[in-house]
Amino acid sequence: MDPDTVRDTWTNRPGEYSPSYYAYYGSDETSTLIHDLLSGYLDRDAAILELGCGSGRHLAHLADHGFENLSGVDINAEAFDVMEEHYPRLATDGTFHCSPIEDIIEDFDDGEFDAVYTVETLQHLHPDVEWVFEEVARITDNILITTETEEPVHESSSPDVDVNYVDEDTPLYYRDWSRIFTSLGLVEVETVRGDRDTTRTFRASR
Repeated sequence: MDPDTVRDTWTNRPGEYSPSYYAYYGSDETSTLIHDLLSGYLDRDAAILELGCGSGRHLAHLADHGFENLSGVDINAEAFDVMEEHYPRLATDGTFHCSPIEDIIEDFDDGEFDAVYTVETLQHLHPDVEWVFEEVARITDNILITTETEEPVHESSSPDVDVNYVDEDTPLYYRDWSRIFTSLGLVEVETVRGDRDTTRTFRASR
């Protein structure tokens, strides 16, 4: 599966895992965990970016708890229509970019964001765009949080042990996020293992 095909699966995604699907369920335990981790390191005026923000349920949770400078990137234009409906204050006050991550991340300045976080997003990036991970480290001034699936949670339909499929069109790549980001100069400071995802907090050594 090539990078364009992978991007297309998320650009127009109805039903399960669509922006409306996640907005319906709203904030969850991951939203709370992200908030608690960021609160331990940052002031409420910190610049925070979510990569793969969808309709904004995690960012909305941060906004509801006082964080003021919020940004997001998502490939799916519908996500921002859903955001305006479900989280209108966030849609108005935040800064958002409708784009594949790899098409916009080089536009951000070094250390532009006090914190960058992802929730089950980097795991879907095609191996051909793994250069993005270095860019994620570059734009992070203080804290990076990854909440990603790092190992199989059910039997894989793929003969490749490093990839599984959410459905027949949507690959999920298993990666060692600790190795990736510590090799890029970040320091891992916290790890929280859930039933499905592992949340890792890194500090930038600037």
